[in-house]
Amino acid sequence: MEDLNLKQLKIIGQIQNIVSKADNLETALRDSLKVILDACKADYAVVWYDENDGDDLLHPYYWICPIDFTGRAHKMGQGVVGKVFESQKPYLSLKYKKDPEIDQDFYGIKISSFVCVPLTGKKDNLGCIEIVKSEGHFTEEEADICQILSLMIGMGIDDNSALQVPYKDRKVVISCNDIQREFLNGDVTTKVLKGVNLNVYEGEFLVLLGESGCGKSTLLNIISGMDKATSGTFSFMGKDMSGANQNELTKFRRNNIGFIFQSYNLMPNLNAKQNLDLIGELVNDPMSSDEALELVGLSERKTNYPSQLSGGQQQRVSIARSLIKRPKILFADEPTAALDYETSIQVLQVIEKVAHTGTTIVMVTHNEEITKMADRVVRMRNGRMYEVSINRHPCHAEELVW
Repeated sequence: MEDLNLKQLKIIGQIQNIVSKADNLETALRDSLKVILDACKADYAVVWYDENDGDDLLHPYYWICPIDFTGRAHKMGQGVVGKVFESQKPYLSLKYKKDPEIDQDFYGIKISSFVCVPLTGKKDNLGCIEIVKSEGHFTEEEADICQILSLMIGMGIDDNSALQVPYKDRKVVISCNDIQREFLNGDVTTKVLKGVNLNVYEGEFLVLLGESGCGKSTLLNIISGMDKATSGTFSFMGKDMSGANQNELTKFRRNNIGFIFQSYNLMPNLNAKQNLDLIGELVNDPMSSDEALELVGLSERKTNYPSQLSGGQQQRVSIARSLIKRPKILFADEPTAALDYETSIQVLQVIEKVAHTGTTIVMVTHNEEITKMADRVVRMRNGRMYEVSINRHPCHAEELVW
């Protein structure tokens, strides 16, 4: 490596500042990777880590890429990532020549230039970082800065115990492959989803994050059976639902899905208990309405009508209504958007309680703070998955501040 120039020193200073001030590993990696991508004008990055659990596999820890790496792994000593980890020598393909193994890792994403560098701490080899350009080529200086910055990141985080706590994959409940959704308005076609690949795992709390119009609610509607994709496949518990008719989708929703809407959608002429009993009559083996209301802390309000309840209480009744079906998956579309801060925390505490029962939860939000509660966070941008991160230490709802 040549002597560092002023530009490199400035970027190193950025990384040191980010890692030293970050209050969790996910933040340190996300913000550091963005600096690397910006400095090298690269497009994608994936961090692979060693769980130290004896399985001789490197697992994806954090990635900025429009695909889901959650269930993937690299054998140590095999493939580019495994060999870089074992040898602690970077792999540089400044002008990339096709490699089926690498192409498979990125699901055929166009690769023009490719770098894989070891992520090394003060004491241990932590993993590797893959960095990809889809257009143009890495210069030798850019490849050097990738290696230097990886070293700086590793030195800053190797004492963080979160790195040693793995995200264990569970059974796949929902699987999406190249989901696309278009809407036709007259002669104008709007592409809302542009190819989403995502698995939802049993018992996880997954958050879809993004600005309005990024496609997160559309994706939620498709995987919950409320809408149908224009193309691509969607399966539930291994069963392909892509070609399901409306009757099949209705049965799917009734027997498997709970939904929390931004608007509470309670029947105004029924009290809280009656709103729940109405849903309970539609399914087999429902939870009792009394039990569901107790779960959300509203046992004493079961005879109140929606007009006699606050917004937060109505939303908690809405949650109880979704739970009475004992759903396999609970979907929540901006459940706190219409609530003030204190009421939002109360609702999120209920959702946290539900998550601890082992219910799979998929929530849509634009509130970055709420992501701290989740097991995984999918950030969406312009109809695609942009980043996926794994949160090994989800915080409690009462710790959130915005």
